[in-house]
Amino acid sequence: MTNRSGSQRFFSGTQIREDFLRFFEGKVSDATGQGHRRVHSSSLVPVNDPTLLFTNAGMNQFKDVFLGNEKRDYTRAVSSQKCVRAGGKHNDLENVGFTRRHHTFFEMLGNFSFGDYFKKDAIAYAWELLTSNHDHCFGIDPARLYVTIFEGDAKVPRDDEAERFWIEIGVPKERIFGMGAKDNFWQMGDTGPCGPCSEIFYDMGMGAAEEAGVDMPFPQDEQRYVEVWNLVFMQFDRSSDGTLTPLPKPSIDTGMGLERIAAVLQGVLSNFETDLFTPLIARAEELTGHKVEPEHAVDERSRASLRIIADHARAATFLISDGVLPANEGRGYVLRKILRRGIRHGRLLGQEKPFMYQMVFAVRDEMQTAYPELKESAERASKVVLAEEEQFARVMDGASRRFNDLIIETKKDVLIPILSTAPYKGFLYHQYELSIANLHADPIAAFKLEQDKVALNDRDAINLLYDVALKASENPTNLISISRNIDGAKAFSIFETYGLPFDFMVDAARDAMMYIDLVGFDAAKEVEQQRARASWKGGSQKSAAPVYRELPKTEFEGYSTLRVDGAKVLALVKDGVGVPELKGGETGEVVLDTTSFYADSGGQVGDVGWLYSGDHNLVVAEVSGATKPVQGVFAHKVRANQTIAAGDMVDTVVDAATRAATIRNHTGTHLLHAALREVLGKHVKQAGSLNDAARLRFDFSHFTGVAEEELREVEEIVNRQVMGNTKVETLVDVPIDVAVNELGAMALFGEKYGEKVRVVKIGDFSTELCGGIHTGATGEIGVIKVVGEGSVSSGVRRVEAVSGTGALDEFRRDFDVAKVVGAFVGSGVGSSSEGVTPAEALRARIAAQEEEMKKLRRELDTVRMKAASSSLSDAGASAVEMKGVKVLAQRVDGVEKAQMRELVDSLRIKLGSGVVVLGAADSAAGKVSLIVGVTKDLTARVQAGKIVGLLAAQVGGKGGGRPDLAEAGGSDVGSLDAALKGAAEVVGGLLG
Repeated sequence: MTNRSGSQRFFSGTQIREDFLRFFEGKVSDATGQGHRRVHSSSLVPVNDPTLLFTNAGMNQFKDVFLGNEKRDYTRAVSSQKCVRAGGKHNDLENVGFTRRHHTFFEMLGNFSFGDYFKKDAIAYAWELLTSNHDHCFGIDPARLYVTIFEGDAKVPRDDEAERFWIEIGVPKERIFGMGAKDNFWQMGDTGPCGPCSEIFYDMGMGAAEEAGVDMPFPQDEQRYVEVWNLVFMQFDRSSDGTLTPLPKPSIDTGMGLERIAAVLQGVLSNFETDLFTPLIARAEELTGHKVEPEHAVDERSRASLRIIADHARAATFLISDGVLPANEGRGYVLRKILRRGIRHGRLLGQEKPFMYQMVFAVRDEMQTAYPELKESAERASKVVLAEEEQFARVMDGASRRFNDLIIETKKDVLIPILSTAPYKGFLYHQYELSIANLHADPIAAFKLEQDKVALNDRDAINLLYDVALKASENPTNLISISRNIDGAKAFSIFETYGLPFDFMVDAARDAMMYIDLVGFDAAKEVEQQRARASWKGGSQKSAAPVYRELPKTEFEGYSTLRVDGAKVLALVKDGVGVPELKGGETGEVVLDTTSFYADSGGQVGDVGWLYSGDHNLVVAEVSGATKPVQGVFAHKVRANQTIAAGDMVDTVVDAATRAATIRNHTGTHLLHAALREVLGKHVKQAGSLNDAARLRFDFSHFTGVAEEELREVEEIVNRQVMGNTKVETLVDVPIDVAVNELGAMALFGEKYGEKVRVVKIGDFSTELCGGIHTGATGEIGVIKVVGEGSVSSGVRRVEAVSGTGALDEFRRDFDVAKVVGAFVGSGVGSSSEGVTPAEALRARIAAQEEEMKKLRRELDTVRMKAASSSLSDAGASAVEMKGVKVLAQRVDGVEKAQMRELVDSLRIKLGSGVVVLGAADSAAGKVSLIVGVTKDLTARVQAGKIVGLLAAQVGGKGGGRPDLAEAGGSDVGSLDAALKGAAEVVGGLLG
């Protein structure tokens, strides 16, 4: 059966991806005899590129190649790149689920030429792949395809060349359309490579039309005519003044969304109807318990929710697998928004319990063929999602309370001016008294006028009075105007900060007979979006000073030597600007053509040492470290001892002792990583590291603290490897696919890898991709001692350790402590009493002392209670009567809060009916505690919260509580007696 594209075959999403890659692998360069290099998708977290929030296009990982900062051993490439567009400049989040083609996570198929082929071949390849019926081609009916080219502007002429190539390949001229720069001129940023582009569109047919039954010509109907492929022709270099200079080697960058081409080839109108999504949507139906029947058109909102869950599960799974964790800023904040949006739509479908964490495994099952790393990371990703779901449930409760507080605050703001202005207050009071008669025995106690202001402290009273005012405003004869708008900016703050769904807020406002000010809400939202866009401006390479980009690469010889003689000074940099020389005493950076200094990378810090003069005798500069501001260029941080100028010849000499200590810790990190995975589980994945001469620090994914016995086991495993003196092998120029898939090498977080990689292998125990320097054998480490473990962030733990002489120093310190402990507990160092170590003896001694202290505290509490009870034994005689109500007020210093509550309960029983006020002072701490109890029969007349609030004000504090029991604190110890003495009058005032 022929599908919508005209093809006789059914193409699965997996097959489409593989066909695309294989097609271009077969397109061979005449110059090199090589086909397109299949390049594995890079991480969703861009490496060494602060201009991007997430990887959002296939060309991101080749950005340095296009900029000329990096060269690779191939000139043409093909990839299927995972992308996320959910924040910053490219943000599709709010559209996802409600359109056919918007996604947060998607895959971009792309072919690239780095100065190899250009327009003619790119156009020919694209047309062949789309329309041919050859192997690995899609066989789309050419009659359904349209093409656009750049129509030209004042700076760049019309792309007649591209049009000619399209016509030569068989596209009718009437199907080629000129478009403006907005659609058909691409640029990497404000400066740098740019050029015209050509887009290919597919006609989805009348069934996809924006307006049913209306046949609009191309390109007027964006729903019907879908862009499936964009061919970018990089042929200019834009300077800062806008000048366009032809590139010496024009390049090609193309991008085709896998989800879109799948919809075309599978004959469906929406990407969500393809096999890339239907299994996930089906799983979402199972997990939410909400199955949507296709014939129920009215259930479109539920269908959108299921699409959102499926899409967001893909994005969350891949982001977490690439090292992103939910947070309150940056990438983690976007992930949190994605997750919470998915969770919220599950709630809209009626699922209140966690469910998104199970969607992770559905994503794994669908995507693990193309992304085998999901097999290992899915378990960890699921735990991250579950933790976020549980936290969101708590947030929802808190956020709902905050929005309800905003409603009450808004009502109070509405009522205060009305009730403070005659003649309305009298009318409303009268209406209120009638309405509240069954709610409060004394309506005046619920609120009262003081100095033309309303003190409204009772939510029921506020709501009821607002209802009264609202009804009164509906009668024109009352001349009352009442606002029903909730401040939009404040509502947006709750929406953005706490994640309370907008729909929930709208419903709550409607229930309160109010509306959210949408103008203010949208204005606040726009301000936030502008702030986000300003924080993440994708564009030109701004991470390094321009001076570095023009320099040749530095040849690094530090893997095999600590000294290089005759290195040439290529450039000197001071404060980010190139200078001809650095004078003695000045600090700056020196770029050399060759060096023995390792530069910061992969967690290993740069080497320190010296630059010697060309005659090998004089230290011309001290080196405090090295970095790579541009890929391959080494910048040495120096303090010059004498003038050093461009063109000088120097010797690079690395501090051998510091290097040795650093590489011991670096190799130790690899051992520690493997041991943690062995003890804690394969979900452990590196999340960061730092290796310097002093110690090693290793961050990893794990959800609970590492127990002491687990740390001890890790330490034992690591040191067995050290004592085994296993050879540390370094394999160079290994194809990355071979390293990962055949050797089983683990990639380190935050490291940038090319097509050829270095693999560090420690026997059968550890195999990792790593560009760092290591010991020749594990025995060189000496010993590894774990010195600390703790939390870094949600789901990330940190272990710190020392090795070599650092470990020796640690053992010496421990030995000194052990001597002191031994003397304290009565056992000698290095010996034990009946098999008990000094540490165990100390623990036992401390535990016994803590138990003794608990016993003494209990006895002291008992004595205090007896003393306090004795002083209050004649409660009836101590109480005074105020307007028929007994009031007992006493000072009970030295009694804890819990004991004060017990005393209040006891005294209320003795009084039978009345009010009890107790106060206690801690003079040393400058604190006052107050507690008020009211017997149940009196709470309709006088409330404990109001009494304690007025008393607290007298001692410099505040408090509140239930009508029958309330507490407060204060700081004015000297005013406590006066406050207690006046307690009866306070009660009398509230009795009226």
